[in-house]
Amino acid sequence: MEVRRITINIAGRTYPLNVPSAEEETLRKVGKQIEGMIKDFEQNFDVRDKQDALAMCALKLGTNAEVIALSNEKNMNAASERIQEISKLLDAVEE
Repeated sequence: MEVRRITINIAGRTYPLNVPSAEEETLRKVGKQIEGMIKDFEQNFDVRDKQDALAMCALKLGTNAEVIALSNEKNMNAASERIQEISKLLDAVEE
């Protein structure tokens, strides 16, 4: 796997990273998303300190990730229940 050296700019700072080439586009996209969130917080919530804006970004992204994880868990449980029901039906057909 090829590793590339890239630089991501967030909140006025540059972060050099060594990343697998397959992840480069995703990291750049997330970096731009974070920059957009920072600007949004600065404009809409009168946030002037970059660290406060970054903390708010972290809270928002963490909340989004947790909501997705809970949704995925519920979907997995529902799928597992359906598979068990289908398995029972198949067992009944075999008898």
